Amino acid sequence: MSEHTVAAYDKELATLSQTILEMGGLAEKMLIDAMDALVAMDLERAKIVVARDPRLDALQRQVEEFAILTIARRQPMAVDLREIVAAIRVSADLERVGDLAKNIAKRTQKLGEARIPRAAIGLKHMSDLALLQLKNVLDAYATRDIEKARVVWDRDAELDALEDSVFRDLLTFMMEDPRNISFCTHLLFCSKNIERIGDHATNIAETIHYLVTGEQLPVERPKGGSSTVTTGK
Repeated sequence: MSEHTVAAYDKELATLSQTILEMGGLAEKMLIDAMDALVAMDLERAKIVVARDPRLDALQRQVEEFAILTIARRQPMAVDLREIVAAIRVSADLERVGDLAKNIAKRTQKLGEARIPRAAIGLKHMSDLALLQLKNVLDAYATRDIEKARVVWDRDAELDALEDSVFRDLLTFMMEDPRNISFCTHLLFCSKNIERIGDHATNIAETIHYLVTGEQLPVERPKGGSSTVTTGK
């Protein structure tokens, strides 16, 4: 491969990584705004979150198309091929993060101007941790830092435990007053969406480990939560 070809190929890989980071920034913003909209019952902000989703979808398609074209043109091997496969995987996870943030915003729109219960504090704690996980794993992707990625992978259990706690709080709130059942059901779905965002951050951590080492992390992830009550996957 000539020096010119190598330089061009390096630029293509850099373009893929840059697009991934743009997707990450957008996904983070959607999660922040979706949760702010939920806590404040800000229907306008929720509407803005929903409107951002097509941009994230378009970026994901752009990554896939560019990656496939690069494979066809360059026929990469070993770590270079893993770079491209990783970009496709990470973009898919970030697109799903955007979908989940959009789902939270849509739940907010359905709730209207209803009073947020005290149990929603737990949702905010969940979203803060999910956002931290997302930020850290994107930093790990940018720097190819497998140690930081492993920390994200190990902390997935914390988010699972928080989800269990939120579920118990919302269940108690529904038992106290049956009129809260419909409202709290929406919040249960929001809780599950946040937990799934954490799962996608963990997926990205696994992809980073594969990208750098060529090996997979263990199939079994750390488990969290002492409650036997779950909302299901």
